[in-house]
Amino acid sequence: MKKGILILLALAVVCSSAFAQGMLIGVAMPTQSLQRWNQDGANMKAQLEAKGYRVDLQYANNDINTQIQQLENMITKGCKVLVIASIDGSVLSDVLKKAQAGGIKVIAYDRLIMNTPNVDYYATFDNFKVGVIQGKYIESALGLDKGKGPFNIELFAGSPDDNNATFFFNGAMSILRPYLDSKKLVIPTGQKDFTVIAIQSWESAKAQARMDNLIAAKYAGSTKLDAVLSPNDSLAIGIVASLKNVGYGTARKPYPILTGQDCDKANVKAMIAGQQSMSIFKDTRTLAAKVVEMVEAIMQGKTVPVNDTKTYNNGVKVVPSFLCDPVYADKANYKALLVDSGYYTEADLK
Repeated sequence: MKKGILILLALAVVCSSAFAQGMLIGVAMPTQSLQRWNQDGANMKAQLEAKGYRVDLQYANNDINTQIQQLENMITKGCKVLVIASIDGSVLSDVLKKAQAGGIKVIAYDRLIMNTPNVDYYATFDNFKVGVIQGKYIESALGLDKGKGPFNIELFAGSPDDNNATFFFNGAMSILRPYLDSKKLVIPTGQKDFTVIAIQSWESAKAQARMDNLIAAKYAGSTKLDAVLSPNDSLAIGIVASLKNVGYGTARKPYPILTGQDCDKANVKAMIAGQQSMSIFKDTRTLAAKVVEMVEAIMQGKTVPVNDTKTYNNGVKVVPSFLCDPVYADKANYKALLVDSGYYTEADLK
């Protein structure tokens, strides 16, 4: 009896692999200019190919029309599932109508696709929680939760065309706003509205330019900058460059508490050097593995794994989502989290 069951299980595995053979999955990533998207794309391709799928992986160089054209080509080639990390999540309605007409399922990857009924699933990290962790890090590092203060802080937010940017900001502000209200945290420039502090396209150079302006406006004299809320590493690296240019990093003028996200190599090096305080670690291997599970379930007609059916409304519908848990890395724990886990080698961070 046991032998018969083992044979059936073996046949199921073989059939599953054979079923995947030749099936084409489209993976659309926004750009190769940021380290994290290279890793996301590579992990996705490797894990899908290991399951026997063919993969059409495309990068769009942050050009919306290029991404739309790539998706149209994927549809024409006969992709069965599209995994899309969108550049602008609000402009894909027309191309996704074509996908839906062709019976193609769509998984939004890390960035929610907005204003269309034709997105079936969403896979991401818990983006509100990302902001909460950043806010709590600032709270703890400054001792706000122990009654210390007042401290000066400046706020940055991500690209306004990325739905995640709002979640990151709202998560952080859920922790920081009470301290702003009680004046334990003060924003000397007064710039706190999302529309004012958002950095288009998550560009480092734009973050650096804005930080230059903030320093010139309020911090050229003796006013101390205690903390900067940065939602991700590409902004943080621009902020570090601006601070470095005006002499931060000395005993007299130490770097402020500075948050980030993605644990890019350059930023981990900045953490080791004491220039950046922390970065949210979103293990792209975990997210890729979950998306591969979702693709497998779709292709086999099984229930697709989700753990959130309430949070992510794209303006037309609530998109069933799977949220992975983020954690933070800093100088104290980066080795265990990033090196010992095999995410990076020691040499990567020299």
